Amino acid sequence: MRESHFSFIAFPLSFFESTVTSHLDISAISNSAAVPLSSIILTKMSISLLSWLFFYSYIATFFIITAVLVSGQCQIHQQDMLLGLRKSLSSSLSAKMVKWDQSKDCCSWDGITCDQSGRVIILDLSNQLISGTIDNSSSLFNLQHLRHLNLAFNTLNFSFPCRFDKFSNLSYLNLSNAGFTGQVPAEISRLITLDLSVNLFLRDGRPLKLEKPNLNMLVENLTRLRSLHLDGVKISARGNEWCKWLSSLTNLEELSMSNCNLSGPIEDSLQKLKNLSIIHLDRNNLSAVVPAFLAHLPNLTSLRLISCGLHGQFPREILQVRMLQSLDVLDNEKLQGSLPEFHHNGSLQNLVLSGTKFSGSLPQSIDKLVNLTRLDLSHYNFSGAIPSSVSNLQQLVYLDLSFNNFTGQIPCFDLSKNLAHVYLSYNKPSGKIESFKWEDLPNLTHIDLIHNSLNGNIPSSLVSLPSLKKIWLSNNQFDGAVTGVPKVRESLFDTLDLSYNQLQGPIPVYVFELRRLSVLVLSSNNFSGTIRPGDDIRKLVNLIYLDLSHNNLSVIATGSYSVLSSFPKIITLKLASCKLNVFPDLKNQSRLAYLDLSQNQISGEVPNWIWSVSDDLLHLNLSFNQLEGLQKPYQIVPNLSVIDLRFNRLTGHIPTLPLSATYLDFSSNNFTSSLPSNIDDYLSYTIFFSVSSNGLTGAIPKSICEAVNLRVLDLSNNSLSRAIP
Repeated sequence: MRESHFSFIAFPLSFFESTVTSHLDISAISNSAAVPLSSIILTKMSISLLSWLFFYSYIATFFIITAVLVSGQCQIHQQDMLLGLRKSLSSSLSAKMVKWDQSKDCCSWDGITCDQSGRVIILDLSNQLISGTIDNSSSLFNLQHLRHLNLAFNTLNFSFPCRFDKFSNLSYLNLSNAGFTGQVPAEISRLITLDLSVNLFLRDGRPLKLEKPNLNMLVENLTRLRSLHLDGVKISARGNEWCKWLSSLTNLEELSMSNCNLSGPIEDSLQKLKNLSIIHLDRNNLSAVVPAFLAHLPNLTSLRLISCGLHGQFPREILQVRMLQSLDVLDNEKLQGSLPEFHHNGSLQNLVLSGTKFSGSLPQSIDKLVNLTRLDLSHYNFSGAIPSSVSNLQQLVYLDLSFNNFTGQIPCFDLSKNLAHVYLSYNKPSGKIESFKWEDLPNLTHIDLIHNSLNGNIPSSLVSLPSLKKIWLSNNQFDGAVTGVPKVRESLFDTLDLSYNQLQGPIPVYVFELRRLSVLVLSSNNFSGTIRPGDDIRKLVNLIYLDLSHNNLSVIATGSYSVLSSFPKIITLKLASCKLNVFPDLKNQSRLAYLDLSQNQISGEVPNWIWSVSDDLLHLNLSFNQLEGLQKPYQIVPNLSVIDLRFNRLTGHIPTLPLSATYLDFSSNNFTSSLPSNIDDYLSYTIFFSVSSNGLTGAIPKSICEAVNLRVLDLSNNSLSRAIP
């Protein structure tokens, strides 16, 4: 066995005297007339004695701790079992196991900790992407002195073994997302921490379950348990069952059972668990009211009941629990409630009420929640003014009040130095934001003010923020020129949406220097000028979404002068009403999914390459141009869902109809063919179909009635015979 070693640390006596005297007020004694001098001397002698006693206990404790922390020499059979475990697993991706060197003490290997006797007591192979077999014959179960076992986040993909009862000393077991499937055995016992969580996106349709034996049979052996995480484990139990079973775990502090097929109600028997600090029951079909007794759990710090089918009135007293740090009841559409006045500096850091029927106003006393970092009240019925006290929340990082009925002015957030996300879209605030001290928010990365009634200029101090990544200001009444010059070389800007405002002047030159920009939406303003080949727009090589539609812009797309052929990643391109007179060169846009070239002056034939420019093409709008025909041969990509060719001069046959199309509009052209007799085959997915105002002839096929999804059919203003069947 490796010899244990100790280090002696010398401390002067004054250190211990100062430590003891910090708990005895000598000055108070010496200044008291009722205490004789002999008592003072005796007191000082007592302190000296106490100092030595303190010193002795400190050294003894130090020796004990040091002896525990020093590992012994690894026992040879322990090393053999570890190597056997590695052999049975595919560890080529394990950063820990590949470093297990037989020439070195196994107690020094990554992920291994031994006790003084050289026996493995901790095995941590979490997040190693290990695959292979751990079954009942695995050498793992011969490491019988294990106290701590962590195999989380691997890809073992085998049925749950049954030999965990061999670990008589095991207190911590984490097998979350390790790949085990099937029935959880009930033999697991003596644990303090148990985590068998399964992420629904990682389990590949093969669930972990607690049915036979059930949850009751598991927990009856876990009387010492403090932390229980069974997220994603299929349990399928009613509230009067699972609540009763868990109520015997009187030491339980953490309970996390999300996505377990549990049903409600939440029974009062859970209030026996006075030590509960964390309750996470997300995405179970509880269909219940929130019980008021939760407010009387003295240690409750986190309550998460996301998408549980909760209804009724939420107990307001829960929001006033002093210890509560996080409350999240996201997506409970029938859950009602309102915010109370906050009268003390609570512990609340995370408050999420989004997607509920909470209503009323945001109280002025919200600033009493001095620790609040996340406030999400989006998507429902809050109204009134946003109180100015919100700006006093100095720890606030994330604020989402979108999709409500807030009115008045947006408060200034200059005291919230940590603020990174601001979402206030789809409300009714008005006024200007140009006078705000945006420069005092150096950490702001996302700001969303879409669909409000804000006006005035877009402040240069906002555009110039160093950390800003995404800015959405569309559908407001902002006007004037866009000013402000961010430090473009360091800029993190990737999204800029200023659409549907009244902005004027040329597009700011600095926009074309934002090299990380992937989304640029400037449509429906009064921007003017010409986008020429020499413009720096070709520098925006990361663009995936570009919309310049409906301005006073002229986009040059003639031959070799095209500014659009250099976008290798473009997915959405909208250039409606941009004074185009030819098709842009898009032949190399293999990722293009949405193309809108409507309301231009493009003439001639529709080039045949446009139908198959990308296998991902879903939406094509060439309406309101001067197109006269379709270049042949052509083949329409099968995924194309929307084709809009209305108001052109197209002649001849109606284009071959794609089988997957949902919207087809060929109206107001000069097509002269007849409708195909088997038109129902082409319109099997179509919702909207219009060929009105053409020169179509022949009979209306009876099969058109068999297009079951068709909601809009317009065949008017043609030369078709027979009434619509």
